[in-house]
Amino acid sequence: MAKIDSTIATIAVAFVAAAAVSAMLTWQPDARAPGHAVETGSTTAPAKVTVGLARAQREWATSATGRIEPKDGTISIAAPTAGEIVEVLVTNNDRVQGGDLLVRLDDTDQLARIAAAEAETEVRRRERDDESKVTALALDRRNLADASEVADRDLYQAREVLDARLAVAKSGGDTTDLVNLRQAVKDKEKAVTDTRAALAAINKKEGMPLPDRLESALTQSRSDLRLAYQALERTRIRAPWAGNVLRVDAKVGELTGPASPLPLVTFGDLSQMKVRAEVEERDLGKIRLGQRVVVRTDAFLDMDFTGRVTAIASSIGAPNIASRGPRRPSDVDVLEVVATLDNAAEMITGMRVDVFFAHPETADAKQ
Repeated sequence: MAKIDSTIATIAVAFVAAAAVSAMLTWQPDARAPGHAVETGSTTAPAKVTVGLARAQREWATSATGRIEPKDGTISIAAPTAGEIVEVLVTNNDRVQGGDLLVRLDDTDQLARIAAAEAETEVRRRERDDESKVTALALDRRNLADASEVADRDLYQAREVLDARLAVAKSGGDTTDLVNLRQAVKDKEKAVTDTRAALAAINKKEGMPLPDRLESALTQSRSDLRLAYQALERTRIRAPWAGNVLRVDAKVGELTGPASPLPLVTFGDLSQMKVRAEVEERDLGKIRLGQRVVVRTDAFLDMDFTGRVTAIASSIGAPNIASRGPRRPSDVDVLEVVATLDNAAEMITGMRVDVFFAHPETADAKQ
């Protein structure tokens, strides 16, 4: 009986020893325990994983919530002066060029001021030409002042012609000459800038005599005319650059002004789309310029939109995209990261999307 007990004891000891050796051979340190780095990248292609969390950890350095926006963002265009809307020349999704008229306010008073200022300027010029004689530097100044007035008048006329043609085009008229009319406005704007700069430069020359009484009166009337042109231009709401009309809130007959609750037009350039993402502070070291991103949205479940990081903010702040309601003490700070998308014609401005950032070793700062 003692022999049997000894045999059983020997077998039990051997079994325990084998189990201990097996445990030592199979035990691995916890990769998430302090002092152990987590590998986030690999030089080989990752295996396909069906679990969403595991896929994000293996394929992407990090992810963030983002919103789609046009090339240079969206801007809300309001009226710089109070007035009644008398004409709206654009609708949603229209493509316009910089300087094109979008909305026109009532300009009856401004046109009357221009007519009066032009008449007064013409009278003052004739008086000066008949009674005032100058030479040398004063004559050069007079010629440049005359050229500056002519440039102002030409620009006013060129804009009026373009605006009238745009109104005709809106009603289905011929648009073949719009390119030439837009170029004419640009040329006149450059002429105004050049003549004003030349006049300012000659006024700074040493030995320039003071203007006489007639020259001063003409200068004052020209200033009134220029102010009248500027007042008229504030009734013309124009496109700041080439882009798309995203939304039109202006309605003919409404009164508007700088304090209006809604902008007249919401504007942006849809020729290229971007995504503005908010990366959590703990993931800042995983973001690089040129880094590849993939954008996904529930609206297009079978499509991935690619792009690269083109701008990284220089400071962190409170989130604007993912936050809901007042800021809580548990909210984390984020860094704004902008990525330019390669082809996102299906995307709509303001869409909320998920942005996945490739591992930093794939970033190319030159792109």
